[in-house]
Amino acid sequence: MTTYRQPGTVLTDHTFSVPLDHSQPDGERIEVYAREVVAASREGKPLPWLVFLQGGPGGRSPRPLGRNSWLARALDDYRVLLLDQRGTGSSTPANRQTLPQRGDAAAQAAYLAHFRADSIVADCELIRRQLVGQDVKWSLLGQSYGGKCILSYLSFAPQGLREAFISGGLPSISASPQDVYRAAYPRAERKSEGHYARYPQDVATAREIAQHLRDHEVRLPDGGLLTSEAFQALGVMLGMNTGSHKLHYLLEDAFLSGPGEPRLSDSFLYEVQRHLSRAFNPLHAVLLETSYAQRSVSPEATGWAAQTVREEFPQFDVDKTLSAGEPLLFTGEMIYPWMFSVDPALAPLQGAAHKIAWRQEWPDLYSAEQLAHNDVPVAAVVYHDDMYVDPADSLATARIVKSLRTWITNEYEHDGLGVSGGRVLDRMIKMVRGVV
Repeated sequence: MTTYRQPGTVLTDHTFSVPLDHSQPDGERIEVYAREVVAASREGKPLPWLVFLQGGPGGRSPRPLGRNSWLARALDDYRVLLLDQRGTGSSTPANRQTLPQRGDAAAQAAYLAHFRADSIVADCELIRRQLVGQDVKWSLLGQSYGGKCILSYLSFAPQGLREAFISGGLPSISASPQDVYRAAYPRAERKSEGHYARYPQDVATAREIAQHLRDHEVRLPDGGLLTSEAFQALGVMLGMNTGSHKLHYLLEDAFLSGPGEPRLSDSFLYEVQRHLSRAFNPLHAVLLETSYAQRSVSPEATGWAAQTVREEFPQFDVDKTLSAGEPLLFTGEMIYPWMFSVDPALAPLQGAAHKIAWRQEWPDLYSAEQLAHNDVPVAAVVYHDDMYVDPADSLATARIVKSLRTWITNEYEHDGLGVSGGRVLDRMIKMVRGVV
């Protein structure tokens, strides 16, 4: 272990050896990294533990800078453990540089099948026993995908939990991947319309960019191909508190000014690459649809659900939009098979991604029966117009989970936990404690 200090905090690195497949504890092992954070003024005190489960899948834990963001509130009461979920950050990596070493596409897919929420929960339980003791319970804070992990934890290992807090991460426990996207496309359409209502000048700019990309081959600085469909994927920004404003400023600088044929600026292309490249979180592209897959809901493969369902929403078709003179609609958190052709960070994983997409009989991630009998106190914030998690699904799940209290708010978007200066976490803590 290595311990070091930042302003107001003491941090300690931990690395744990865990089974790749928890059903085979004597088989292959991987490493999972976690960073312990405690307030400097409370370093030696016996504080309860709060484990943070990041959004994703494929997102590493935050890299703290002292008592920033929600940590400022958490460190008042807890010793925090920031977990790099398996395959991410400083844990054993799973990306284009490492996965080909596993063998062919089938071998890579078989390996990645162990990187869903059920395995993350099993990792946490092993770590809990090693770090704090068999009989000591800890608390959980989950953002987005981290909330899915918490529901899985409550389903299969509630004995390890003291309490749980979920921010923008109450999923449906009975929707198929296709159901998820049938609800997601209308939300993406509303977010696009809301953006254009705020910045009407962006209607013409977005259409001009899409037409330019239809007429020209445009490469990003990393060599990736920027297509009009890839441009639409920038709509993922619209689910964050400042995302619409940032998208506007990005579009504002799209074209170089001056004489000659229109050209997209370097500053635009570099910024687009920052938002679209999966170099930082390739597992998100490979595993997102599997996070909705459960054999009790549907034994069938996910089958590139976002692409299949998109055909039911022709208003997202670029060519039809351009020919009809209509505003271009942006998409949201959708993964498409073409992404593995145009993004250099994903291209080596194309074969494995196809195997994952057509894999059947994914194990269940939740137990409705156990959740209905849950006695672990849970507080969940549901963002009223969340782009990434359907609020109706969240409320339906909230009605199933016993001992769960829900706060519905339109004050924040999906990233409310991170941008609220600790207010979202503070309210959830008070909810669990019965103060509000």
